[in-house]
Amino acid sequence: MVHLKPLPGASRYNSKEGIQGIVDAAIEDTNRLVKGGIDGVMVENQWDRPWLKPDEIGPETIATMASVLQQLRDRYRIPIGVNVHLNGVCQAIAIALATGCQFIRAFQLANAYISSAGIIEAAGPKAIRYRAYLNAEDKILIFADFHVKHGSHQIIADKSLEEQAEDIEEAMGDAVIITGLKTGRPPARDDIELIRKVITIPILIGSGLMVENLRDLLPLVDGAIVGSYFKENGKLSNPIDVDRVKRFTEIVKQLRR
Repeated sequence: MVHLKPLPGASRYNSKEGIQGIVDAAIEDTNRLVKGGIDGVMVENQWDRPWLKPDEIGPETIATMASVLQQLRDRYRIPIGVNVHLNGVCQAIAIALATGCQFIRAFQLANAYISSAGIIEAAGPKAIRYRAYLNAEDKILIFADFHVKHGSHQIIADKSLEEQAEDIEEAMGDAVIITGLKTGRPPARDDIELIRKVITIPILIGSGLMVENLRDLLPLVDGAIVGSYFKENGKLSNPIDVDRVKRFTEIVKQLRR
């Protein structure tokens, strides 16, 4: 993960540093991740808190993210993706198409959940059609959470984890993301094995993967999104720690061999 500094319009945006400060920090984090041996990066507006619901996300957010993403794409020859909080899936598709990114993340492609911003509805019905409208079905993959962290899923409590994962495949997601209950918390091994039995699309771990559980969990899935673990002292707000990344990727290389 490359977590962007607060963008214009966000409460903590630093107008003195301006857009260049956001770009410089994103480049520095990406440099450290690449030096550490990662396969690709996903860029998100992590610090635009409190996050907005999809229909409230302003054009200033989309324009700034597109600008940053384009500069990263110009510098690096690695896969790059984008996530727009909070479930701005159509916005992420637009940014990805404009900047040549290959994948996006959708917090709620199917069903609904209750976030700190209110009820977040399924993005899939609009997003899948929007991707088709842009002729981007073969260009942009959608990695989709099905029981996303940071929210209550009581609104669909009558659906099992397996059913929710199946709904992602039914909603035409390209991969399903399984997470723990919050940032830094891993999913349960039993849950991963359960989901593996009912879907055919790839499974990604979306939180909590670290050196301590890497050998146990990574062989069960097809990939992972790593954020807070790669930061100094494992703290989300810190810069990327190259040594942490290297220790992690070395184990990944061993597992692949």
